[in-house]
Amino acid sequence: MVNIGKLEEITDLRTIWPNEAMDFTPWLSQDDNISFLADAVGLDITIDETESSVGDFKVDVFASEIGTNRKIIIENQLEATDHDHLGKLITYASGKSADVIIWVVKHSREEHRAAIEWLNNHTDENIGFFLCEIKLYHIGSSAPAVKFEVIEKPNNWSKEIKYNRSWNEIEHQRYDFWVAFQDYAYQNADFVENFNFRKPTTNQWMGFSIGSSACDIGVEQVQTQNKLCVALNIQNNKALFHTFFNNKEDIESDTRLSFDWREMPENKASSIIIEKNVSFGDRKQWIAHFDWLIDVMLRMKKTFRKYL
Repeated sequence: MVNIGKLEEITDLRTIWPNEAMDFTPWLSQDDNISFLADAVGLDITIDETESSVGDFKVDVFASEIGTNRKIIIENQLEATDHDHLGKLITYASGKSADVIIWVVKHSREEHRAAIEWLNNHTDENIGFFLCEIKLYHIGSSAPAVKFEVIEKPNNWSKEIKYNRSWNEIEHQRYDFWVAFQDYAYQNADFVENFNFRKPTTNQWMGFSIGSSACDIGVEQVQTQNKLCVALNIQNNKALFHTFFNNKEDIESDTRLSFDWREMPENKASSIIIEKNVSFGDRKQWIAHFDWLIDVMLRMKKTFRKYL
């Protein structure tokens, strides 16, 4: 007979994180842990700063969304929601010009859930409020496992931007390409497991998290040159670029890909890029383009993560 343990909830969060600022916020800001929250809300989050100043106050976490650079604030509360934290949330959102506001709590009171719903219904489509509850579980003497449950979120958060007839021809084709790519890629189980959904836009590029705030994968469609690019973008970390470059032979052997290694000494950022000549005008070839992108992205994430 198989021995099956009993799943039990840890109701007192402070047995794990005694203090919000000193324990929970540092824990949440680690790459492996912010990914739990990122997966729950469907965003790729990279931490910019913790205890970030807003006038005389400090927001727990100030972050950005990978691929769009939308600004995110996260306010933590290891107790039930209250008016004080709701007020802080609005103050911090204003002070940081935030696009995404995430309130992480132990328990959401009905009146505060309704307040977040009201805010989502009365702000424009570029602003989104999330209310998330923290759940902790363990089996017997196992280490605790965390789960973030989304209680409230914007109604249209997962929808594409509205199709706009004022776009030029290139913008229309970029948008159509991203929509078709997303529809195709998220039928692939490996891709779904490795990359969060991105909202299609008219931008030339789209960013995807690989689970580290140090770098991300960017996909670029250069319509005017009929070229697709996939890049590992490294932000303000030349030492990491050198770590990758020192393992160039192993990385290219492991991925079975040949990269263009661009340190760009005059810039803070560095990139490791692979390109492919394609035909965007022939939509019958798009599936082949998508297959190439999916394959390259998965190989790159698997290999480069080994060196982080």
